[in-house]
This record gives sequence, structure tokens and C-alpha cells, in this order.
Amino acid sequence: MSDDLISDPASDPERGTSTEPLSRAIGERYLTYALSTIMHRALPDARDGLKPVHRRILYAMRELRLAPNGPFRKSAKITGDVMGNYHPHGDAAIYDAMARLAQDFAMRYPLVDGQGNFGNIDGDNPAAARYTEARLAATSEALMDGLTEDSVDFRPNYDGTLSEPIVLPAAFPNLLANGASGIAVGMATNIPPHNLHEVVDACLHLIKVPDARDDTLATLIKGPDFPTGGVLVESAESIAETYRTGRGAFRVRARWAQEDLGRGLWQIVVTEIPYQVQKSKLIERLAELIQTRKIPIFADVRDESAEDIRIVLEPKARTVDPEQLMGALFRASDLELRFNLNMNVLIDGRVPKVCSLKEVLRAFLDHRREVLVRRASYRLDKIASRLEVLEGYLIAYLNLDRVIEIIRTEDEPKAVMMAEFGLNDVQVEAILNMRLRALRKLEEIELRAERDALKAEREGLQAMLDSEDAQWARIADQLKEVRNLFGKSHAKGQRRTTIGEATELPVIDLDAMIDREPVTVILSKMGWIRSMKGHQPLEAELKFKDGDGPGQALHAETTDKLMIFASNGRFYTLPASTLPGGRGMGEPLRLMIDLPNEAEIIALFPWRAGMKYLVASKDANGFVVNSADILAQTRSGKQVLNGEALLCRPVMGDHVAVVAGTRRMLVFPLAELPEMSRGKGVRLMKLNPGGLFKDELLADAITLTLTDGLSWPMGGGKTRTEPDLSEWLGKRAAAGRMAPRGFPRNNRF
Repeated sequence: MSDDLISDPASDPERGTSTEPLSRAIGERYLTYALSTIMHRALPDARDGLKPVHRRILYAMRELRLAPNGPFRKSAKITGDVMGNYHPHGDAAIYDAMARLAQDFAMRYPLVDGQGNFGNIDGDNPAAARYTEARLAATSEALMDGLTEDSVDFRPNYDGTLSEPIVLPAAFPNLLANGASGIAVGMATNIPPHNLHEVVDACLHLIKVPDARDDTLATLIKGPDFPTGGVLVESAESIAETYRTGRGAFRVRARWAQEDLGRGLWQIVVTEIPYQVQKSKLIERLAELIQTRKIPIFADVRDESAEDIRIVLEPKARTVDPEQLMGALFRASDLELRFNLNMNVLIDGRVPKVCSLKEVLRAFLDHRREVLVRRASYRLDKIASRLEVLEGYLIAYLNLDRVIEIIRTEDEPKAVMMAEFGLNDVQVEAILNMRLRALRKLEEIELRAERDALKAEREGLQAMLDSEDAQWARIADQLKEVRNLFGKSHAKGQRRTTIGEATELPVIDLDAMIDREPVTVILSKMGWIRSMKGHQPLEAELKFKDGDGPGQALHAETTDKLMIFASNGRFYTLPASTLPGGRGMGEPLRLMIDLPNEAEIIALFPWRAGMKYLVASKDANGFVVNSADILAQTRSGKQVLNGEALLCRPVMGDHVAVVAGTRRMLVFPLAELPEMSRGKGVRLMKLNPGGLFKDELLADAITLTLTDGLSWPMGGGKTRTEPDLSEWLGKRAAAGRMAPRGFPRNNRF
């Protein structure tokens, strides 16, 4: 395909086409798309921590004058302005992005102040844009402080009619404070939110010690600070390594407490859940654990949440250990979660890079220094312009009578004043536009005071621009101001995610928590399984679905693990305590294990330690497998026998008897069969000897004690025994001889 050519009609004036290799054309166009996705959609800028859509939303709201202390505007109006002026994409995507900026459970420091239904921690979506209203939050003002003072570069919008900022001045490290996530082309980013007070402290330390180590910064930023709280259970060494490399994970648990109900009864109350976990789905998962009985010591869950989260967990009995119960729930649900860190950001808005904590802070501080220098230069220009006007005013006041005379008598007062007093055009225009009431004596005093103040400010700004130390000192002062506004002194600035001990909760043996009771397991012909209390008669008549009937039945206990052997040669494990009750028709076994539709159930039995089983295929291959090698840990089971399986029988005796479909029987020593954990096995019996029996298969196999002979059931409940098996005794893989007289016609032992 790389040699195929495509045409460009604008390149060849004669033919209107030109040729280009298809591979190059596709490569260039895909690269353009990839770069656009990386730089203008998915990855945040390390300087202000925003993606273009968020930056455009905040800037458009500023243009609408939606100040934190001002009125709200409809979200539909905001979304329309953003889409029409700066972000020509779908309004739904813009509104979703704006709604997230207003969610206090998604953003540690919300950038938008929302009014109305902006969604909740249950996972419900925000109301439509026509119903909600919004304005900027105080944190957004801090991000855009100095935007009109030439602090950052602007670029034309998509249609060239307006301009938009390339990056915001960002008075605080928003990238770490609010975090970010996104999926680009070939790369992704995922950054958790942090406590702003701690992040500013790290910035101040980096200003003081520019070559500070990542480990030192990690002691100041103790870990993520999620808006939903929780407990961070990660070792300090692991956190430091994650921040040093820019990649890793943080383990977060729900916050819980034991609530005493009196008389020895208690319950667990969860008040905070991990970040980005939807409460409704968490409740569903906990209810599923109860329904499937995967945690027998867990009895009930209730959602009593109102404004705050309150999830009540009830134990099965008062003797249950709360630590053990929570340990099991942490492993089986999203009450514990691993938040992955991938600090992949845009450096200077151009280069994607996985950065360490120090590199991210350094990028922010360098940006703040550039903003400071540009704002100072802008202010110096403004001061110079104002001083020029003030000098003209003062000259006019010193020659006030002459100035008034020139204005009253001269046809061209502007030229006369410029020639007589040495004023320039700007100064004369300012004097001519002066109001009459500004000619009072007090105004002259105020002008002189203003001139002196501006000169002092100019000297201070110039001294700061001439000294790098002074610049960093000013940046430190600005960061301290932000810390005072949004840090620990503020009600919402306190750390919400506490640092817990990185200790494992006790692992419990769930089987030991199950009440040991006798049950009767019923498996129908169509694969529906149920469990009846007590050991019922196995031959008792039961109700089945239409077209279904009895299949297998066995006595077991609730603590047993049931083993299912299927024709695909796989063993499946199913706890007896998880089976549905016997009041109904049960449930399909295929819903509990990943059993293919074409596979048939061959054997069902309770697992016993130390037991050995004979497994064989229809091709007359088989071996002995230990019970320890057949336990499956997942729904997909464990492959043991390769080939189409025929049977699984417990090993009880010293010899093996096999019978083929043509009624030939062979008895050989059990010692000739190998013990394996998986494989095809060895030949049990020779099939189709001499080519006389086409497509012959193995019919059955069993283990026996040679001295006891071979017994098989007869009609009428009678049993027949063949005590002398010397006629059929031989080596493994022999052809065998015709079965004894009276052997069952179905060729089954």
C-alpha cells in the first residue's frame, strides 16, 4: 500500500493533479491529528494546569464579567459564548467540562461557582444547561490575575475575529492543586489533586533551595488530597518514589468507624469513599457481595446519605471482627482503590513529558517569574506614560494664567503651548482636555504626590527587574498571599485525605466464617443448580422447569467446595455456600462459571483434600490427578485433561478396569498410570484393534481392588460380582477381551 499514490489537484497546472506516496500522505495527516490532540485537547499545560477547553471556558466567563461577587448567568449562555467565540466543538462537551469545574466532589478547588443541579457523587448527570447557572469562583480570579497587563501571550481565535490567551498567569499551581486526566494519541495523563497549602510550601522551599531533592519535596507534599477525603495507605518511600519518577499509584481507602448500638450490637459507618467512585455503583457492588454470599460475615448494607455520605454496613453476627470484615470488603469492592499517577504534561505548552514533582513545580515557578517580569515591564510603561502627562500638568499649573490666556486668545493654542513651554503632543492634549474644576490648588498638590509615588514605584520595579533575588522574593510573597486565601486558614483548605499507616488488614479465611450445615445439591439435565437444606433423599421427586429433569444429586455441606468437571477437560470450583436456595428452580450453572455452551457437565462432587481422581478422554487416554491440582481460582476454571473428556472417578483400589464401546474390557495395575497435574495422559486401552471397529471410543473406566473382584448393578436392585478377573488382566494399552457374561448393555460400570 505504501507504493500507492494519491493526487493533489492544486499542484500540477497541466493535469490538475500530482502524485504523493500514500504512506507519506497518511503519515503526515495522522501526525497532524495526533499533535493536535496532544497539544490542544488531552494534555494539560504544566504552567496553569488547564486544557484548552477549560482555559477558554474561564476566559469566556471573564469576558461576560461573571465575577465571584457578581450575578449568575445561564449555563446555556456561557456554553454558547465559548462555542461561538473560542471552542468550535459540541456544546455538550463544553457544558460537561464546565460542570466538572463546578463539582466539589471532582475538583479540590472548584474553578466555577455553580447554581442548580451540577450532578452528585452518586453518578447522576448535571441538569440541562438551560436550567443551571454559573459564575467564576475566587480561585479562577487568582488564575487570571494580571491577564490584562501583558502577562501572557494571546493568539487569534479559530476564525481570527477575537484573541484568546495561550496560557493563564496562574497565581497558584493549579496542575497539582486540582489534578488532571486525559487520553491523547499514544499517551495519557492522570494527576490527582493535592492540598494547595502543601504545594505552595513546596514551591517556597524550591525558591529558597533551587536544587532541592525530590525526597525533600515529598516530605512537604505528603500525598494527594482528594476532594472526597478518604485515607491514603501508602508508605512514605513509595510516595517519594512515585513523585520522583512521575509514575506510580496511591492506595486510598474509605473512611469508616464502628458505631455501637448497645447490647453488644454494632455496625460500621462509612463517611468518606475513594475519589472518582460513584456511590450508587459502590452500593450495588456491596449488595452483590451479600446476594452471592462471597463474604459470609457481611449481612446488609444501607445508604443513609443526605448532605454527607453515610453508608451503613451490618455484620452477620456480633462476634465478627470489624477489622476482618473491612479487610474483606476492601479486597472485594471499591472501598479501596488504587489511583494511578502519570504526570504527563506539556512543558511550555509544546513538549509532552512525564515529569517529576520537582520538574512540575519548576515549570510553574519559571512561568510565574516570566509573568512577574512582563507585568513589571507593562507597569513601567504605564508609569512612564502617566509621568509624562503629570509633568505637563505641573508645567501648566506653574504657568496657569498664561495657559488660560493662550487657550482664550490663540487660534492654534496647541502649537503655541508646545513652542512656548517645550511640551509634547501628548502633554498638550492632556492639558487641553483638563476639566475646569481640576484647576484648584489642591489638585496640584495631589499631582505632585502622585508623581512622587509613581517615581518611587518605578524605582522599586526597576530594582526588582535588575535583581533575580528580588524577583523570587516577590514571587514568594505572592504565593504566601494565595496560601492565606485558600490554605489551611480557610475552612475548605484543610487536608481532607488523611495519611494512614501502610499496613495490611488481617486476611481472613472466609470458609471458616461459614456456618457448617448439611445441604443437598441438585443439578438438572439442562444445567440448573440449587441447594436444599439438610440431606434429602437423593431419589426424591422434585419440580423442574418444563422440558427439564433430574440430572445429578449429592450430599454436601455449606463449607464444601463443589468441583465441576466438564467435557472440555476443565475443572471448575464453586463454593456450596453461594448456591441459590431450593425453594425455586435454581439458577443456570453457566451464569456462575464460564462454561462454554458446547461443553457438557460430566461430574459433580465435593472437593476433599488428599484425594486422587482418574480422568480419561473418549480417545482412551488418561492419568491420575491429585485433588490439590484441580482447584480453580477463577470463573474460567482450570484446564487439566487435554482432549474431549469422558469421565472423572475417585481412585479407590490397586487396579484399573476399562471398557470400550465394543464391550471389550481390560484390567491393568493402577501403578502403570502416571500421576500428572495436566496433559493428555497415556493410552489406557487399544482402540480399533486390527482395524475391525471404525471410530471406536472408550465407554467407561473405574478403579477397583483386584482381590475383591468387579461388581456391577443388575436389574431389580441386585448386584453381580465377578471375583476372578485373571481372564481380563493385562498390560496397560492392551486390546482386552469381551466383557463378562451379564455385563450391562450400556457398557457402564
